[in-house]
Amino acid sequence: MSFASRLTRCPIPHDPDRGADLAARFPGLAPELRALISGAAGCSPYLAGLMEREVDWLAPALAGAPEDALEAELARVAAAPGEALGSELRRAKRRLALLTALADLGGVWPLETVTGALTQLADAAVDLAMKHFVAEEIRRGKIPGAGPDDIATAAGMVALAMGKMGAGELNYSSDIDLICLFDETRYDPDDRMEARAALVRATRKMAALLSDHTAEGYVFRTDLRLRPDASVTPVCLSMGAAELYYEAEGRTWERAAYIKARPCAGDLAAGARFLETLTPFVWRKHLDFAAIQDAYDMRLRIREHKGLQGPLSIPGHNMKLGQGGIREIEFFTQTRQLIAGGRDPSLRERTTVGGLARLAAQGWVPETVAQELTRIYRAHREVEHRVQMVNDAQTHLLPTSAEGLDRIARMMGESDTAAWEAGLRARLERVETLTGAFFAPSECEGRPDLSPASEALVEGWRGYPALRSDRAQAIFRRIEPEILKRMTRAANPEEALRQFDGFLARLPAGVQLFSLFESNPQLIDLIVDICATAPGLAAYLSRNAGVLDAVLGGSFFAPWPGGAALNAALTAELAAAPDYEKALDAARRWAKEWRFRVGVHHLRGLVDAAEAAKQYADVAGTAVAALWPVVVAEFARKHGPQPGRGAVVLGMGSLGAERLNAASDLDLIVIYDAGGEDASQGPKPLPARTYFARLTQAFITALTAPMPEGRLYEVDMRLRPSGKQGPVAVSVQSFQTYQMEEAWTWEHLALTRARALVGAPDLADEIEAVRRIVLRTKGSEARVVPDLAEMRARIFAAKAPDGDWEAKIGPGRLQDIELLAQSFALRAGDPARRVEAQLRAGPRAGLIGKADAEALASAYRFLWRLQAGGRLLTDRPLDMEAIGEGGRAFLLREADEADLEALAARLARTTGAAAAIIERALA
Repeated sequence: MSFASRLTRCPIPHDPDRGADLAARFPGLAPELRALISGAAGCSPYLAGLMEREVDWLAPALAGAPEDALEAELARVAAAPGEALGSELRRAKRRLALLTALADLGGVWPLETVTGALTQLADAAVDLAMKHFVAEEIRRGKIPGAGPDDIATAAGMVALAMGKMGAGELNYSSDIDLICLFDETRYDPDDRMEARAALVRATRKMAALLSDHTAEGYVFRTDLRLRPDASVTPVCLSMGAAELYYEAEGRTWERAAYIKARPCAGDLAAGARFLETLTPFVWRKHLDFAAIQDAYDMRLRIREHKGLQGPLSIPGHNMKLGQGGIREIEFFTQTRQLIAGGRDPSLRERTTVGGLARLAAQGWVPETVAQELTRIYRAHREVEHRVQMVNDAQTHLLPTSAEGLDRIARMMGESDTAAWEAGLRARLERVETLTGAFFAPSECEGRPDLSPASEALVEGWRGYPALRSDRAQAIFRRIEPEILKRMTRAANPEEALRQFDGFLARLPAGVQLFSLFESNPQLIDLIVDICATAPGLAAYLSRNAGVLDAVLGGSFFAPWPGGAALNAALTAELAAAPDYEKALDAARRWAKEWRFRVGVHHLRGLVDAAEAAKQYADVAGTAVAALWPVVVAEFARKHGPQPGRGAVVLGMGSLGAERLNAASDLDLIVIYDAGGEDASQGPKPLPARTYFARLTQAFITALTAPMPEGRLYEVDMRLRPSGKQGPVAVSVQSFQTYQMEEAWTWEHLALTRARALVGAPDLADEIEAVRRIVLRTKGSEARVVPDLAEMRARIFAAKAPDGDWEAKIGPGRLQDIELLAQSFALRAGDPARRVEAQLRAGPRAGLIGKADAEALASAYRFLWRLQAGGRLLTDRPLDMEAIGEGGRAFLLREADEADLEALAARLARTTGAAAAIIERALA
């Protein structure tokens, strides 16, 4: 479509005579185009001058589509000879400044296209200038080892476009912010200083060519001061040096700057690799709410430095840095991106409008707020452009005179300046309303009334490690009254406060967590709930505060996704890890967050104990299944792929039965089939048996080794053939032979719960077939019941119940019921793994009456609720005094009992009845 057919608005000439004079220079253009020229020239002396200078070019440019004129001009300047580059770039700048201004004023291009066109010119100018001067250094022999072929990549040098240029958002009279780096790995160590000196010269010449004012104007004012430690570093430095700086000294404002960073000239591939290395610096793995305080402090410093405090006034208002201005919206967007972009790569968007849209899509900003800020942002940028178009000044200040404001209003197509000012004021005030509360720290409230003991406890907090820094203390002072106020609502406030005191005392640092609380008060409720109910979970949280990030991720309280979705998510996360150790840590972080989610859901009654048990098993099974291929791949790098069909990891015990609690370890067996291969094929081959033994040990280490994110799980391999005396991995043939010829009854009972978690599907199917054959064959042997009775007696003799509230070990308790259920599955040859299903197998096989089986199932569910609830609250034997009033209330809710006396009576009644049924069943 042509320029004229796309016009949607027109400026009103502030100086009609000048406008008419310029319009008369273009008699061949359509009337609507002449009106646009009249309005633009009648408002902007700068644009009028450009029109006079480019009459011959402008008329044909406006006759067609503006995109064609843009592409033609960029192609023309790209073909310019080197000696004429400065002159031709200045001509291109004049022409495209005029084209974009008219497309902007006439509504032909939206804001993003206007800023994109200006950015395209800047990219082309920097790339052409950089390569021109690098080529000059190469011709002079000043860059070691570089020849003509290296010009295309500027001998390893790259310019990173920062700020608005990086985002493709250049404003009308922008300067351009560049960081110039070079890839030192292209040069021998002894040559790097010489190469740097040459590239520094090329950078200075490039900046001068772009920035210097000549009779033909300038191209772009170029600012190189965003580079690391700009006061002491050269204008072009090595990527290695830059990376070291950011790792050691990088600040929040530099992280924010790199949100928009983009390689724009020179060796683009090297620039992309450098930005990839900075990902951990820019995008923190935990939610980074401390960035809010940094942004707030930066915002205040800018306002104070620019003298922008005081009441909002339209005359002289700074559209960029003033109240309600462009920077407020950018800070709001970038800070939210910094907070969550480490966990959610979809938020890593360079543009402001795009960033707002993605934040809204992920639930970090309400959709209505994102849409309103986007609309205002575009309107603000258009005002900024018109201020700059008047005289091509890099200014963001509205005029102070009535005449100057009239001019800007007319450029906006507004004939009523007062109405235009009122609309602008409303938008500025609205931005302040929408963003101000996000940045401004809340005022400190007074503490609620506390008992003397509580006052003394609170006064002691100042000595804790988490409150060591002034910054942590400042943030905590603002949230402390809210924490204390919510503590007073707990069932037992002083007990909750003591638990919170323990939580606070164990925290190694506080700034991030306190910032998290300040920005998300709902987390304070969760912490109070945990401290008032589950001291064990509170202790866990103090060591793993990062799991609270997951609460804010948007799906924390969504329905359970299921094993397949969990596996897909963790597999993708492990695949994205840069190395093996990072993958192991990522698995630990992932599992901690999901186990925490299950615990919180259980604590708050969103799931019952049985649902929580299955969810804990889903998490564990996923961790095993997703991590196994990672370990196998790492092991194979040295020793080659798995021989034959490889190995299958079996989950045994509670994992096999898919019934874990908050403190469960994992029972595993590894079974392999080398397929007749004697050894692996790799750089360091191993005999097949040794290969699988070492692979299994590597896998156990991957699960259990303490790392920065802790352990993943404790692992028990004692259920393997021959127990602790046997090899850690067995062949499928040995496994079958052992089960059929040597295994004890207790090992056959354990096999009733075996479940393949990961490995070759055909091998897993074969192992399952072996399992079923063993159950059908061995379950009919006469020794099963006597062996089970003897086993019960040994268990009861070896370990007495842990206190009055023991739910697991002892006659009629969980372990007792589980053993009987396993015996039903074995004796009936039934493949069922879960306890309730195994109990149902008993009546079908005539091993127990249906009523007794149902009574055992009911007892099992009750005891599981007590056991699982207790393990969530504490990792010690259940002590009703130690867990406090909140914990007691939780367990009573789980058991559906009114008080502890009723719960104790039910426990005694249930275990006694269950023990009697089991005795009869084994008689």
